[in-house]
Amino acid sequence: QVQLVESGGGLVQAGGSLRLSCAASGRTFSSYAMGWFRQAPGKDREFVARITWRLGNTYYADSVKGRCTISRDIAKNTVYLQMNSLKPEDTAVYYCAAQRTAGAGYDVWGQGTQVTVSS
Repeated sequence: QVQLVESGGGLVQAGGSLRLSCAASGRTFSSYAMGWFRQAPGKDREFVARITWRLGNTYYADSVKGRCTISRDIAKNTVYLQMNSLKPEDTAVYYCAAQRTAGAGYDVWGQGTQVTVSS
């Protein structure tokens, strides 16, 4: 049973930075890709960033491109999201998710971590 646990959220002023972490636990963790998503109050969940586990190919939403960096530590089964130049509109609950099989959807989700950016 794979579990994802996010951490690193918090309150930060506009222009500040945060690094989110997502640790995968389970006897044997294997995933095709990992992603970060976010959901602001009253809005749908949206894609933020993605990284393929083996090759480390990255993809970003236009809204965060140039401000966020997704990375992974294979030895630690952990994926990170470094967020810089944060804006109030980045305020949301951030979720990590695992796409364990290529061509399938994200099938394991974390519980989320709150990011609040004050103006």
